[in-house]
Amino acid sequence: MKKLMIVLGVALFTMASCSKDYTCKCTVTDAGVEVGSTSSTITGKKKDVTAACDANDASVGTLSTNCEIQ
Repeated sequence: MKKLMIVLGVALFTMASCSKDYTCKCTVTDAGVEVGSTSSTITGKKKDVTAACDANDASVGTLSTNCEIQ
């Protein structure tokens, strides 16, 4: 029974350490001048969160949005 509790404790610790909170900051620029920014919190593995944050990058005319993990 003690071994089972130890194994479950290690498994829970391992699973809990995989997901973390990250801040995704998006900056909007118009012709190179910053016109605004927003931040949001995303929970998950770093590579998944980075991909989700980078998916918000966009450009339309002189407006561009660049999102990065902070």
